[in-house]
Amino acid sequence: MKYVSLANNQQTTSFKEVVIQGLAPDKSLYYPAYIPQWKSSFIEQIPKLSDLEIALEAMGPFVDEDLSLSELELILTDVLCFDFPLQKVGDFYSLELFHGPTLAFKDVGAGFMARCLGRFIQNEQNKKATVLVATSGDTGGAVANGFLGVEGIDVVILYPSGKVSPIQEKQLTTLGQNITALEVQGTFDDCQDMVKKAFVDTDINSKVKLTSANSINVARWIPQMLYYIFAYKTLKNNGIQDLPVFAVPSGNFGNICAGILAHKMGLPVSHFIACNNANDTVVDFMNTGVYRPKDTVATISNAMDVGNPSNFVRILELFNKQKKELELNFTALSYSDAETKVAMREIYDEFNYVADPHGAVAYLGLQAYIAKNPTSAGVFLETAHPSKFIDVVESTLDIKVSLPENVRYLMNRKKHSILTSNYEDLKSFLLQ
Repeated sequence: MKYVSLANNQQTTSFKEVVIQGLAPDKSLYYPAYIPQWKSSFIEQIPKLSDLEIALEAMGPFVDEDLSLSELELILTDVLCFDFPLQKVGDFYSLELFHGPTLAFKDVGAGFMARCLGRFIQNEQNKKATVLVATSGDTGGAVANGFLGVEGIDVVILYPSGKVSPIQEKQLTTLGQNITALEVQGTFDDCQDMVKKAFVDTDINSKVKLTSANSINVARWIPQMLYYIFAYKTLKNNGIQDLPVFAVPSGNFGNICAGILAHKMGLPVSHFIACNNANDTVVDFMNTGVYRPKDTVATISNAMDVGNPSNFVRILELFNKQKKELELNFTALSYSDAETKVAMREIYDEFNYVADPHGAVAYLGLQAYIAKNPTSAGVFLETAHPSKFIDVVESTLDIKVSLPENVRYLMNRKKHSILTSNYEDLKSFLLQ
Protein backbone atom coordinates (compact mmCIF):
# COMPACT_ATOMS: atom_id res chain seq x y z
CA MET A 1 0.00 0.00 0.00
CA LYS A 2 1.13 3.50 -0.89
CA TYR A 3 -0.30 6.75 0.41
CA VAL A 4 -1.00 10.09 -1.24
CA SER A 5 -1.56 13.63 -0.06
CA LEU A 6 -5.21 14.64 -0.32
CA ALA A 7 -3.99 17.81 -2.04
CA ASN A 8 -1.74 15.97 -4.50
CA ASN A 9 -2.34 12.34 -5.45
CA GLN A 10 0.45 12.25 -8.00
CA GLN A 11 3.25 11.41 -5.56
CA THR A 12 3.03 8.24 -3.46
CA THR A 13 4.65 7.60 -0.07
CA SER A 14 5.21 4.44 1.96
CA PHE A 15 3.38 3.57 5.19
CA LYS A 16 6.64 3.93 7.08
CA GLU A 17 7.19 7.45 5.80
CA VAL A 18 3.65 8.67 6.42
CA VAL A 19 3.83 7.36 10.00
CA ILE A 20 7.10 9.20 10.57
CA GLN A 21 5.97 12.40 8.82
CA GLY A 22 2.42 12.61 10.17
CA LEU A 23 1.31 15.37 7.81
CA ALA A 24 2.18 15.63 4.14
CA PRO A 25 4.71 18.33 3.18
CA ASP A 26 1.86 20.38 1.66
CA LYS A 27 0.10 20.38 5.10
CA SER A 28 -2.72 18.11 3.93
CA LEU A 29 -3.59 14.65 5.24
CA TYR A 30 -2.27 11.39 3.89
CA TYR A 31 -4.79 8.95 2.43
CA PRO A 32 -4.54 5.40 1.04
CA ALA A 33 -3.76 5.31 -2.67
CA TYR A 34 -6.66 2.87 -3.01
CA ILE A 35 -9.28 1.30 -0.76
CA PRO A 36 -8.72 -2.47 -0.38
CA GLN A 37 -11.73 -4.69 -0.92
CA TRP A 38 -12.48 -7.72 1.24
CA LYS A 39 -13.57 -10.97 -0.30
CA SER A 40 -17.13 -12.04 0.53
CA SER A 41 -15.66 -15.17 2.09
CA PHE A 42 -13.88 -13.06 4.73
CA ILE A 43 -17.07 -11.17 5.63
CA GLU A 44 -18.98 -14.46 5.92
CA GLN A 45 -16.28 -15.85 8.22
CA ILE A 46 -16.11 -12.85 10.58
CA PRO A 47 -18.41 -14.38 13.26
CA LYS A 48 -16.11 -17.41 13.51
CA LEU A 49 -12.76 -15.60 13.52
CA SER A 50 -10.78 -14.38 16.52
CA ASP A 51 -10.23 -10.65 16.96
CA LEU A 52 -6.57 -11.12 16.03
CA GLU A 53 -7.44 -13.00 12.82
CA ILE A 54 -9.86 -10.23 11.88
CA ALA A 55 -7.30 -7.53 12.62
CA LEU A 56 -4.58 -9.20 10.57
CA GLU A 57 -6.89 -9.43 7.56
CA ALA A 58 -8.14 -5.86 7.94
CA MET A 59 -4.83 -4.13 8.66
CA GLY A 60 -2.54 -6.21 6.45
CA PRO A 61 -3.08 -4.33 3.17
CA PHE A 62 -2.27 -0.97 4.76
CA VAL A 63 1.15 -1.97 6.10
CA ASP A 64 2.23 -4.86 3.85
CA GLU A 65 5.26 -3.10 2.33
CA ASP A 66 6.79 -2.07 5.65
CA LEU A 67 5.76 -4.69 8.23
CA SER A 68 6.00 -8.45 7.81
CA LEU A 69 3.01 -10.56 8.80
CA SER A 70 4.85 -11.72 11.91
CA GLU A 71 5.72 -8.12 12.90
CA LEU A 72 2.11 -7.05 12.40
CA GLU A 73 0.90 -10.00 14.47
CA LEU A 74 3.21 -9.08 17.35
CA ILE A 75 2.02 -5.47 17.29
CA LEU A 76 -1.66 -6.37 17.14
CA THR A 77 -1.31 -8.98 19.88
CA ASP A 78 0.13 -6.29 22.15
CA VAL A 79 -2.48 -3.70 21.20
CA LEU A 80 -5.60 -5.89 21.32
CA CYS A 81 -5.05 -6.95 24.92
CA PHE A 82 -8.49 -6.00 26.24
CA ASP A 83 -12.15 -6.57 25.38
CA PHE A 84 -14.58 -4.56 23.23
CA PRO A 85 -17.93 -5.74 24.62
CA LEU A 86 -21.42 -4.90 23.44
CA GLN A 87 -23.77 -4.21 26.36
CA LYS A 88 -27.55 -4.30 25.92
CA VAL A 89 -29.08 -0.93 26.85
CA GLY A 90 -32.81 -1.08 26.27
CA ASP A 91 -33.38 -1.65 22.57
CA PHE A 92 -29.85 -0.54 21.74
CA TYR A 93 -26.32 -1.80 22.26
CA SER A 94 -23.45 0.11 23.84
CA LEU A 95 -20.08 -0.66 22.27
CA GLU A 96 -17.71 -0.17 25.20
CA LEU A 97 -14.32 1.03 24.02
CA PHE A 98 -12.95 2.03 27.42
CA HIS A 99 -11.46 -1.21 28.71
CA GLY A 100 -7.89 -0.34 27.69
CA PRO A 101 -5.06 1.11 29.79
CA THR A 102 -6.24 4.75 29.68
CA LEU A 103 -10.00 4.00 29.70
CA ALA A 104 -10.59 5.53 26.26
CA PHE A 105 -11.18 4.35 22.71
CA LYS A 106 -7.91 5.87 21.55
CA ASP A 107 -5.80 3.18 23.22
CA VAL A 108 -5.86 0.95 20.12
CA GLY A 109 -4.76 3.62 17.64
CA ALA A 110 -2.18 5.14 19.98
CA GLY A 111 -0.73 1.76 20.88
CA PHE A 112 -0.55 0.67 17.25
CA MET A 113 1.15 3.86 16.16
CA ALA A 114 3.62 3.81 19.06
CA ARG A 115 4.77 0.30 18.22
CA CYS A 116 5.04 1.04 14.50
CA LEU A 117 6.96 4.27 14.99
CA GLY A 118 9.29 2.69 17.54
CA ARG A 119 10.21 0.01 15.00
CA PHE A 120 10.64 2.44 12.13
CA ILE A 121 12.75 4.96 14.06
CA GLN A 122 15.23 2.27 15.10
CA ASN A 123 16.01 1.73 11.43
CA GLU A 124 16.56 5.43 10.72
CA GLN A 125 20.01 7.00 10.57
CA ASN A 126 18.93 9.62 13.11
CA LYS A 127 17.26 7.40 15.72
CA LYS A 128 15.37 10.23 17.39
CA ALA A 129 11.92 11.68 16.81
CA THR A 130 9.51 13.99 18.58
CA VAL A 131 5.81 13.13 18.61
CA LEU A 132 3.88 16.40 18.68
CA VAL A 133 0.19 16.06 19.45
CA ALA A 134 -2.79 18.21 20.39
CA THR A 135 -5.52 16.78 22.60
CA SER A 136 -9.04 17.75 23.59
CA GLY A 137 -8.89 15.16 26.34
CA ASP A 138 -8.43 11.46 25.63
CA THR A 139 -5.84 11.49 22.83
CA GLY A 140 -3.11 12.86 25.08
CA GLY A 141 -3.48 10.18 27.73
CA ALA A 142 -3.58 7.37 25.20
CA VAL A 143 -0.54 8.71 23.34
CA ALA A 144 1.39 9.30 26.56
CA ASN A 145 0.70 5.75 27.72
CA GLY A 146 1.45 4.24 24.30
CA PHE A 147 4.82 5.98 23.90
CA LEU A 148 5.94 6.00 27.54
CA GLY A 149 9.55 4.82 27.69
CA VAL A 150 9.81 4.10 23.95
CA GLU A 151 13.48 4.53 23.09
CA GLY A 152 14.34 7.34 20.68
CA ILE A 153 10.96 9.09 20.92
CA ASP A 154 10.04 12.20 22.88
CA VAL A 155 6.37 13.12 23.23
CA VAL A 156 5.11 16.70 23.48
CA ILE A 157 1.38 17.04 24.22
CA LEU A 158 -0.51 20.33 23.89
CA TYR A 159 -3.78 20.57 25.82
CA PRO A 160 -6.19 23.46 26.51
CA SER A 161 -5.87 24.70 30.09
CA GLY A 162 -8.98 24.12 32.19
CA LYS A 163 -10.79 22.28 29.39
CA VAL A 164 -9.93 18.65 30.15
CA SER A 165 -11.20 16.57 33.07
CA PRO A 166 -9.06 16.07 36.20
CA ILE A 167 -8.30 12.43 35.32
CA GLN A 168 -7.45 13.34 31.74
CA GLU A 169 -5.06 16.02 32.97
CA LYS A 170 -3.37 13.60 35.38
CA GLN A 171 -2.87 11.13 32.52
CA LEU A 172 -1.12 13.87 30.54
CA THR A 173 0.99 15.51 33.20
CA THR A 174 2.19 12.90 35.70
CA LEU A 175 4.07 10.26 33.72
CA GLY A 176 7.41 12.04 33.24
CA GLN A 177 10.22 10.21 31.42
CA ASN A 178 9.89 11.06 27.72
CA ILE A 179 6.46 12.73 28.06
CA THR A 180 6.09 16.54 28.31
CA ALA A 181 2.76 18.36 28.64
CA LEU A 182 2.33 21.93 27.38
CA GLU A 183 -0.69 23.64 28.96
CA VAL A 184 -2.05 26.08 26.38
CA GLN A 185 -4.03 29.18 27.27
CA GLY A 186 -6.72 28.58 24.64
CA THR A 187 -8.90 25.94 23.00
CA PHE A 188 -8.20 22.59 21.38
CA ASP A 189 -8.32 24.26 17.97
CA ASP A 190 -5.59 26.64 19.14
CA CYS A 191 -3.50 23.62 20.16
CA GLN A 192 -4.13 21.89 16.84
CA ASP A 193 -3.29 25.02 14.84
CA MET A 194 0.03 25.33 16.69
CA VAL A 195 0.85 21.69 15.94
CA LYS A 196 0.07 22.10 12.25
CA LYS A 197 2.16 25.27 12.08
CA ALA A 198 5.14 23.50 13.65
CA PHE A 199 5.01 20.77 11.02
CA VAL A 200 5.64 23.25 8.23
CA ASP A 201 8.10 25.46 10.12
CA THR A 202 11.43 25.07 8.31
CA ASP A 203 13.41 26.27 11.34
CA ILE A 204 12.01 23.47 13.47
CA ASN A 205 12.10 20.77 10.83
CA SER A 206 15.75 21.44 10.00
CA LYS A 207 16.66 20.44 13.55
CA VAL A 208 13.86 18.20 14.87
CA LYS A 209 12.21 15.16 13.29
CA LEU A 210 8.53 15.76 14.03
CA THR A 211 5.61 13.38 13.72
CA SER A 212 2.02 13.57 14.91
CA ALA A 213 -0.03 11.10 16.94
CA ASN A 214 -3.39 12.74 16.37
CA SER A 215 -5.81 10.87 14.13
CA ILE A 216 -4.33 12.90 11.27
CA ASN A 217 -1.62 10.20 11.37
CA VAL A 218 -2.77 7.16 9.41
CA ALA A 219 -1.37 4.77 12.04
CA ARG A 220 -3.69 6.34 14.62
CA TRP A 221 -6.67 6.64 12.31
CA ILE A 222 -6.93 3.33 10.42
CA PRO A 223 -6.82 0.79 13.33
CA GLN A 224 -10.04 2.27 14.70
CA MET A 225 -11.90 0.42 11.96
CA LEU A 226 -11.48 -2.73 14.05
CA TYR A 227 -14.12 -1.59 16.57
CA TYR A 228 -16.82 -1.75 13.93
CA ILE A 229 -15.82 -5.18 12.67
CA PHE A 230 -15.72 -6.56 16.22
CA ALA A 231 -19.18 -5.11 16.88
CA TYR A 232 -20.52 -6.65 13.67
CA LYS A 233 -19.07 -9.99 14.76
CA THR A 234 -20.78 -9.81 18.16
CA LEU A 235 -24.13 -8.80 16.67
CA LYS A 236 -24.02 -11.74 14.26
CA ASN A 237 -23.09 -14.13 17.06
CA ASN A 238 -26.06 -12.80 19.03
CA GLY A 239 -28.37 -13.71 16.17
CA ILE A 240 -29.00 -10.11 14.99
CA GLN A 241 -29.69 -10.11 11.27
CA ASP A 242 -30.24 -6.39 10.68
CA LEU A 243 -27.30 -4.38 9.43
CA PRO A 244 -25.81 -2.22 12.20
CA VAL A 245 -26.44 1.48 12.60
CA PHE A 246 -23.49 3.10 14.38
CA ALA A 247 -23.89 6.31 16.39
CA VAL A 248 -20.46 7.78 17.10
CA PRO A 249 -19.50 10.65 19.45
CA SER A 250 -17.56 12.85 17.04
CA GLY A 251 -14.98 15.55 17.67
CA ASN A 252 -12.11 15.32 15.20
CA PHE A 253 -14.06 12.65 13.23
CA GLY A 254 -11.23 10.11 13.07
CA ASN A 255 -13.21 7.31 14.74
CA ILE A 256 -16.32 7.52 12.56
CA CYS A 257 -14.11 8.01 9.50
CA ALA A 258 -12.36 4.72 10.28
CA GLY A 259 -15.74 3.00 10.56
CA ILE A 260 -16.72 4.37 7.16
CA LEU A 261 -13.40 3.11 5.78
CA ALA A 262 -14.30 -0.42 6.99
CA HIS A 263 -17.70 -0.04 5.33
CA LYS A 264 -16.08 1.02 2.05
CA MET A 265 -13.86 -2.09 2.26
CA GLY A 266 -16.96 -4.28 2.47
CA LEU A 267 -18.27 -4.32 6.06
CA PRO A 268 -22.08 -4.45 5.92
CA VAL A 269 -23.37 -1.32 7.70
CA SER A 270 -26.74 0.37 7.33
CA HIS A 271 -25.84 3.90 8.45
CA PHE A 272 -23.42 6.11 10.39
CA ILE A 273 -24.54 8.90 12.72
CA ALA A 274 -22.01 11.55 13.72
CA CYS A 275 -23.21 12.76 17.11
CA ASN A 276 -21.93 16.19 18.10
CA ASN A 277 -22.25 18.56 21.02
CA ALA A 278 -22.55 22.33 20.54
CA ASN A 279 -19.53 22.16 18.20
CA ASP A 280 -21.69 21.54 15.15
CA THR A 281 -19.58 22.52 12.15
CA VAL A 282 -20.34 19.28 10.29
CA VAL A 283 -24.05 19.43 11.18
CA ASP A 284 -24.18 22.85 9.53
CA PHE A 285 -22.33 21.50 6.49
CA MET A 286 -24.85 18.68 6.08
CA ASN A 287 -27.68 21.22 6.28
CA THR A 288 -26.19 23.91 4.03
CA GLY A 289 -23.50 22.30 1.90
CA VAL A 290 -21.02 24.96 3.06
CA TYR A 291 -18.14 24.05 5.37
CA ARG A 292 -17.44 26.87 7.83
CA PRO A 293 -15.05 26.17 10.72
CA LYS A 294 -16.25 27.65 14.00
CA ASP A 295 -14.72 28.79 17.23
CA THR A 296 -14.68 25.94 19.74
CA VAL A 297 -17.36 25.93 22.44
CA ALA A 298 -16.55 24.33 25.82
CA THR A 299 -18.98 21.56 26.81
CA ILE A 300 -19.29 18.69 29.30
CA SER A 301 -18.31 16.28 26.50
CA ASN A 302 -14.95 17.97 26.10
CA ALA A 303 -13.26 15.35 23.90
CA MET A 304 -15.67 16.48 21.17
CA ASP A 305 -14.95 20.19 21.55
CA VAL A 306 -13.55 20.69 18.06
CA GLY A 307 -14.65 23.50 15.77
CA ASN A 308 -12.65 22.43 12.70
CA PRO A 309 -12.45 18.62 12.59
CA SER A 310 -9.42 17.50 10.59
CA ASN A 311 -10.71 14.11 9.47
CA PHE A 312 -13.89 15.31 7.82
CA VAL A 313 -11.90 15.86 4.61
CA ARG A 314 -11.14 12.12 4.62
CA ILE A 315 -14.83 11.33 4.99
CA LEU A 316 -15.60 13.48 1.98
CA GLU A 317 -12.88 11.68 0.03
CA LEU A 318 -14.41 8.30 0.93
CA PHE A 319 -17.61 9.53 -0.73
CA ASN A 320 -15.86 11.00 -3.76
CA LYS A 321 -16.55 14.51 -2.46
CA GLN A 322 -20.21 13.98 -3.35
CA LYS A 323 -22.55 15.29 -0.65
CA LYS A 324 -25.52 13.38 -2.05
CA GLU A 325 -23.61 10.11 -1.80
CA LEU A 326 -22.54 11.03 1.73
CA GLU A 327 -26.13 11.73 2.80
CA LEU A 328 -27.19 8.18 1.88
CA ASN A 329 -24.81 6.74 4.46
CA PHE A 330 -24.16 9.51 6.98
CA THR A 331 -26.18 11.76 9.27
CA ALA A 332 -24.85 14.47 11.61
CA LEU A 333 -26.78 15.62 14.69
CA SER A 334 -25.92 17.86 17.63
CA TYR A 335 -27.10 18.15 21.23
CA SER A 336 -26.74 20.62 24.08
CA ASP A 337 -25.26 19.94 27.51
CA ALA A 338 -28.78 20.09 29.00
CA GLU A 339 -30.02 17.43 26.55
CA THR A 340 -26.93 15.32 27.28
CA LYS A 341 -27.61 15.35 31.02
CA VAL A 342 -31.26 14.37 30.47
CA ALA A 343 -30.05 11.43 28.35
CA MET A 344 -27.57 10.35 31.02
CA ARG A 345 -30.37 10.30 33.60
CA GLU A 346 -32.73 8.45 31.25
CA ILE A 347 -30.15 5.76 30.50
CA TYR A 348 -29.41 5.30 34.21
CA ASP A 349 -32.99 5.42 35.49
CA GLU A 350 -34.46 3.14 32.82
CA PHE A 351 -31.61 0.71 32.19
CA ASN A 352 -29.30 1.04 35.22
CA TYR A 353 -26.45 1.89 32.86
CA VAL A 354 -23.95 4.65 33.55
CA ALA A 355 -23.04 6.51 30.36
CA ASP A 356 -20.37 9.17 30.15
CA PRO A 357 -21.35 12.48 28.45
CA HIS A 358 -19.93 11.41 25.08
CA GLY A 359 -21.81 8.11 25.06
CA ALA A 360 -24.98 9.94 26.05
CA VAL A 361 -24.67 12.24 23.02
CA ALA A 362 -24.31 9.16 20.82
CA TYR A 363 -27.35 7.58 22.50
CA LEU A 364 -29.41 10.68 21.66
CA GLY A 365 -28.34 10.56 18.03
CA LEU A 366 -29.16 6.87 17.75
CA GLN A 367 -32.52 7.38 19.46
CA ALA A 368 -33.48 10.11 16.99
CA TYR A 369 -32.40 8.12 13.94
CA ILE A 370 -34.00 4.81 15.01
CA ALA A 371 -37.31 6.56 15.68
CA LYS A 372 -37.55 7.10 11.93
CA ASN A 373 -35.57 4.04 10.79
CA PRO A 374 -36.41 1.10 13.11
CA THR A 375 -33.81 -1.66 13.48
CA SER A 376 -32.69 -4.26 16.01
CA ALA A 377 -29.03 -3.38 15.48
CA GLY A 378 -28.62 0.13 16.83
CA VAL A 379 -25.15 0.61 18.36
CA PHE A 380 -23.91 3.70 20.20
CA LEU A 381 -20.22 4.00 21.05
CA GLU A 382 -19.15 4.51 24.65
CA THR A 383 -15.73 6.00 24.08
CA ALA A 384 -14.60 6.71 27.65
CA HIS A 385 -15.14 5.28 31.12
CA PRO A 386 -17.58 7.37 33.21
CA SER A 387 -14.88 7.94 35.84
CA LYS A 388 -12.96 10.13 33.38
CA PHE A 389 -15.80 12.65 33.73
CA ILE A 390 -16.56 11.88 37.33
CA ASP A 391 -17.75 15.36 38.35
CA VAL A 392 -20.37 15.53 35.59
CA VAL A 393 -21.50 11.92 36.02
CA GLU A 394 -21.81 12.06 39.80
CA SER A 395 -23.60 15.41 39.88
CA THR A 396 -25.97 14.43 37.06
CA LEU A 397 -26.88 10.97 38.35
CA ASP A 398 -26.41 11.58 42.09
CA ILE A 399 -24.24 8.48 42.44
CA LYS A 400 -20.66 7.70 43.40
CA VAL A 401 -18.40 6.46 40.60
CA SER A 402 -15.45 4.33 41.63
CA LEU A 403 -12.10 4.90 39.96
CA PRO A 404 -10.60 1.90 38.19
CA GLU A 405 -7.25 0.82 39.58
CA ASN A 406 -5.34 1.84 36.48
CA VAL A 407 -6.18 5.53 37.04
CA ARG A 408 -6.65 5.64 40.83
CA TYR A 409 -2.92 5.77 41.49
CA LEU A 410 -2.54 8.84 39.24
CA MET A 411 -4.69 11.08 41.41
CA ASN A 412 -2.02 11.45 44.08
CA ARG A 413 0.79 12.16 41.64
CA LYS A 414 2.04 15.69 41.13
CA LYS A 415 1.12 17.52 37.95
CA HIS A 416 3.97 18.77 35.77
CA SER A 417 3.11 21.03 32.82
CA ILE A 418 4.63 23.99 31.01
CA LEU A 419 2.33 26.97 30.51
CA THR A 420 2.27 27.98 26.86
CA SER A 421 0.67 31.17 25.54
CA ASN A 422 1.42 31.18 21.81
CA TYR A 423 3.18 29.50 18.91
CA GLU A 424 6.49 31.19 19.66
CA ASP A 425 6.50 29.50 23.08
CA LEU A 426 6.03 26.11 21.40
CA LYS A 427 8.73 26.83 18.80
CA SER A 428 11.21 27.90 21.46
CA PHE A 429 10.55 24.74 23.47
CA LEU A 430 11.00 22.43 20.46
CA LEU A 431 14.22 24.13 19.39
CA GLN A 432 15.67 23.78 22.87
